[in-house]
Amino acid sequence: MKRTLVLCSLAAVVGMAVALVCQQLPAPMTPSAAQEFSPPASPQLQPPQPLGAPFPGNLPAPVDDELTPEERVNVAVYERANRSVVNITTRSARRDLFLMEIRSEGEGSGIVLDKQGHLLTNYHVVEGADVIQVTLYTTNSYEAKLIGVDPNSDVAVLKISAPPDDLVPLVFGDSSRLRVGQRVFAIGNPFGLERTLSTGIIASLDRSLPNRRTNRTFKQMIQIDAAINPGNSGGPLLDSHGRMIGMNMAIASKTGESAGVGFAMPINTIARVVPQLIKNGHVRLPDSGILTAYQTERGLLIAKLAPNGAAARAGLRGEIIRQKRQGPLVFETIDRSKADLIVAVDGQKVTNKDDFLTAIESKQPGQRVVITVVREGQKLDVPITLDSNE
Repeated sequence: MKRTLVLCSLAAVVGMAVALVCQQLPAPMTPSAAQEFSPPASPQLQPPQPLGAPFPGNLPAPVDDELTPEERVNVAVYERANRSVVNITTRSARRDLFLMEIRSEGEGSGIVLDKQGHLLTNYHVVEGADVIQVTLYTTNSYEAKLIGVDPNSDVAVLKISAPPDDLVPLVFGDSSRLRVGQRVFAIGNPFGLERTLSTGIIASLDRSLPNRRTNRTFKQMIQIDAAINPGNSGGPLLDSHGRMIGMNMAIASKTGESAGVGFAMPINTIARVVPQLIKNGHVRLPDSGILTAYQTERGLLIAKLAPNGAAARAGLRGEIIRQKRQGPLVFETIDRSKADLIVAVDGQKVTNKDDFLTAIESKQPGQRVVITVVREGQKLDVPITLDSNE
């Protein structure tokens, strides 16, 4: 039996059938109303103290002072981070072919980003939701507004109006410094059980997973063996200092329950996406001006260019469409013999569309990239200045 990738939000469906609800999402916040987001700086955390020493991080000491050093770390991480994790429930409705209303509910986790009420979660947790309800560690619940989403990274930002004193932002770590074998901690709401801790290690780094919503690939994913179950989606992955190093997103499972193979989006990717979602409601991406390309065994054959786009201005060539009239009929012929074949971007080999888009989207609008093409049998480096997708 094949092992499948499961996005780990818990859905309970009421009605005749389960359906994906595709409704208009609430309008994103305007830039003038958006709060400037800056990830909290990492504090100077002390290493675990010897057995019998004062509890680290100025946190309340446990009742049982017989804890081992390892247990002290577990407790310290949970005490430091659990108030930053929220429970998210969603409700949606649609009408079937017989105009009967089918309602569905979903559940997941979220993370407090700042004192202004911005929250982080997975896009698939809130996708298609009509109502999003957030419950804080105080047990107080608030209706959340959807601020922005990025389906390519499965990231969404919400906002609630809660007292700042009830909002405890998590500290961001650095996912570029992670190592296989490093101990990690996951906090979430599996099966609706709020703020549950599980532990494990990093099993692998730089994993790639298919993104079925965009036909793209999630890059640089963190693979962990900590128990991740439905409802954990959108919860934080933490290091032994309580710093957030990723967001739990998916499991590989035959049953939909944890199989010891979980995946998290790295925090460095999230840190690039979140400020744009808060400011613009979407991610501003660089645009190469190449509208269509065909995948071949040797690279990407350019088909169509945007008029006066970055690629066209740089002199790249696509296919040529010729029209021929015979009486009342008009026939079109396509000549691909003059089209450029893309084989590399900035010296990195390109074999498919995902390779190309990943290379382009690692840049910023206005930056220059060098696209290597094969034109009429000759390799040619063509520098282009990237536009914006806005």
